[in-house]
Amino acid sequence: MKELKPAILLLIIFTIICGGIYPAVVSGIASVAFPNKAKGSLITDKSGKEIGSSLIGQPFSDPKYFWPRPSATTEFPYNPLASGGSNLGPTNSAYLKTVAERVKAIKDLGVSGTIPADLVQASASGLDPHISPEAAQVQIARIGKARGLAEDTVRKLVAAHTEDRQLGILGNPRVNVLALNLELDKLAQ
Repeated sequence: MKELKPAILLLIIFTIICGGIYPAVVSGIASVAFPNKAKGSLITDKSGKEIGSSLIGQPFSDPKYFWPRPSATTEFPYNPLASGGSNLGPTNSAYLKTVAERVKAIKDLGVSGTIPADLVQASASGLDPHISPEAAQVQIARIGKARGLAEDTVRKLVAAHTEDRQLGILGNPRVNVLALNLELDKLAQ
């Protein structure tokens, strides 16, 4: 009983410090130092309406838009509450069938050549908002045709929205699909 009282007291103290005070202080510092990121990196339209986050992918299926990576989240695509991959291995027959169907669907819609893996395979989180520059490049002809734009105009837009590796060494070059599609919509106005 003698050891129980200090143990319970320490539990209460550390719960208050680690579960309340510390998260509140860190959240407060983040809100002041990085206000946009602390609020979820939300993207708004001209009227101030929130239309998405630069951190979470969104479904685009219209031919006039760049298509994102497929999502493997449950209930509906790009569900942030169900983040996670499908957990199907690369030799799983259901997975192979799904990838083959995605490749066929993309080719049927006019994309020719080699289809980059990130257009037919979901990311580990199922929420990735980026595609590779190669995945954007294979869609340029389709986008140009659907929007009546010169391919060179679309290519320059992709180049302008290609983000380099973080710190020059981490990750791979990438293109944020939502930001790119919003810029395409601005061109149409």
